Amino acid sequence: MTMKVIITGATGMVGHGVLLECLESDAVASVLVVGRRSVGLSHQKLKEVVLADFSKTHEIAAELAGYEACFYCVGVSSMGMSEADYRKNTHDLTLDFANVLAELSPQATFCYIAASGTDAASKTMWARIKGETENALFALPFASAYTFRPAYIHPMKGVKSRVGMYNAVLALTRHLYPLIRVILPKHSTTSENIGKALIAAARDGYERPILESDDINALANR
Repeated sequence: MTMKVIITGATGMVGHGVLLECLESDAVASVLVVGRRSVGLSHQKLKEVVLADFSKTHEIAAELAGYEACFYCVGVSSMGMSEADYRKNTHDLTLDFANVLAELSPQATFCYIAASGTDAASKTMWARIKGETENALFALPFASAYTFRPAYIHPMKGVKSRVGMYNAVLALTRHLYPLIRVILPKHSTTSENIGKALIAAARDGYERPILESDDINALANR
């Protein structure tokens, strides 16, 4: 089976890595990228829709019907952000998009990129809001839904982060990843593995709805 896939957040590190894997995969027939800006790529599988405000997803509703999977990779850092603003950008905009998609493509598998430590019961603001977002997504009428909680993500195939601090960390760890993978096998993955695991989850399913880094690596290599 080949799938029609939607990707959001494809200008970010994770989303761009996912896009590259989808364009290379024989399991993916076409990709619709929805984002605030163009990814700057040209490919026969690729179509783009620019949506500056995800609270207005209804304005592009005609574009969202008939898809088998959505890989929601939009994310913002909570650093320096109020709880109200972080909730709007993380919970509210995600649900605005997902609710419209659920009406038009209820047959789809929805995959949400969260982060290690996500927990709706957490006292940490970002972890609690991401956890609440997960729970709300699981309640929507999609065919299935998964949330991915990677810890350390090593970028592959030239993918770069738009977060300066993360790039600084990567500059120090780029040549150490083989060691990191051995020392922290349950807490590290790659942008390539995330993309492959998302495709596998949408195509074949997974035994748990929440995937940590070790689940991601295992699914990517099946």
